Amino acid sequence: MFNVCNATHYVKECSLSALLYDFVAEAFDLDYPGKIPGYYPSIVGSFNGLLCLAVAATDRLLYNLFLWNPSIRKYKKLPNYTLDVSRRYNLDKHRYSFRFGFAYDAFRDDYKVLGIFPINRNGRLCHVKVKIYSLKSDSWRDIDDFQGRQLLSVSGKLVNQKLHWLDRDRNIISIDLADEKWAEVEKPSDFKGCDFLVLGVFGNDLSAFCNYERMTHVDIWVMKEYGVKESWTKMFTINFPDRPTEYIFTPPIFMSNEGEVLLHFGSCFTKYNLKDDSTRYLDVTNFAPCLEEAEIYVTSLVCPFFTEGTTKATSTELK
Repeated sequence: MFNVCNATHYVKECSLSALLYDFVAEAFDLDYPGKIPGYYPSIVGSFNGLLCLAVAATDRLLYNLFLWNPSIRKYKKLPNYTLDVSRRYNLDKHRYSFRFGFAYDAFRDDYKVLGIFPINRNGRLCHVKVKIYSLKSDSWRDIDDFQGRQLLSVSGKLVNQKLHWLDRDRNIISIDLADEKWAEVEKPSDFKGCDFLVLGVFGNDLSAFCNYERMTHVDIWVMKEYGVKESWTKMFTINFPDRPTEYIFTPPIFMSNEGEVLLHFGSCFTKYNLKDDSTRYLDVTNFAPCLEEAEIYVTSLVCPFFTEGTTKATSTELK
């Protein structure tokens, strides 16, 4: 499993089994590709042992994108995207409003990266450019956007060969990688009392995590049959721990067969036990106190096709 600390620009690796079953786990620093002092990396997604990284570049409108297999220390830098925008438009503030998604297109046996770039005029959103990268063709091309909506989630969540984001009205928007068609996924009506909504993937299903105003608990919902509104099911509720911390809640990372849920509140890894409603903070040595995001990663020998380089650090495999 990998985590990113944006404040100090670290990418670290930690064994999932150690977090779940050992008393003390250890995190290891990784020498990720494209490192630029003062600019942070972001994990777009992972699939088949490949991680997609977006690393902020010195150009304020550009992210350097990489497909990286830490297990074999191979990576490929994607060609830079270009944003040919009329002079009457201004890109929305800066690159931090850009959105990306990474997925494997099984129909075409191809890895793809989707880029979403909002464009405004006089401070108002007027257009959204969408580009898709194909590893087979090693190139970007333009595709249609979804009714000009601006999406909130940083990285798209991959379920059922579709990437998913939330828009400003907290609607769930998806794009099918096979036909590149956009759609809206229906939510249950019970979401109405939710003050803060986050999308995730729980097992292989689309999930939603609802925070409430008083920050006392979060509900975990799962769409058990994709595309069927009635299949949304509230799986369980996690009560926030009493220990003071900044409750920046992100979706659960993993649930074991024993009913223990791995997640993090603020900058701490915790293990929540569904059976007795208990929370235990986990000790991780060499862990940055500013966890921003975490991604489950399974080691593989998959090579990002035509490799352009190797990283220097030796990666540690998850067991």
